[in-house]
Amino acid sequence: MTHHFRVISFGYGHAPAPTADLVLDLRALLRNPHHNPQMRHRTGLEPDVYQHVMATPGAERLARGITAAAIALAEDTGGHVTIAWGCTGGRHRSVGLARRTHELLHTTGAAVDLEHRDIDHDLLPAGVHARPRPDAYTTPAGG
Repeated sequence: MTHHFRVISFGYGHAPAPTADLVLDLRALLRNPHHNPQMRHRTGLEPDVYQHVMATPGAERLARGITAAAIALAEDTGGHVTIAWGCTGGRHRSVGLARRTHELLHTTGAAVDLEHRDIDHDLLPAGVHARPRPDAYTTPAGG
């Protein structure tokens, strides 16, 4: 049975996450090419920006892990699986991970659609390029 996957990149700074089975928030996980003046106005579709994102420690392992999880989910449910990768602006990190996931899924012979929802949007202001860290992630004193 051939499974069908949809991979989406998006930016939290433009709109809420799309509806998906697996939603990954990269804002605090990967270095942001937006902070590099040579990459800021470019996208993860360009080879050097893509390589910069994928050279971030953990990026390849994350792409492979999510790909394996999506394949297992498709096998267990027999259904269509959507993966959404989000970063702040939807131009760099999410595009890179979506591209890599698309490549990995494509090598399995699965049908894979790739969409970059926010890649053509204007850059967001500098103050929004970090994910707020909820207090729930802190350990209480004595705990």
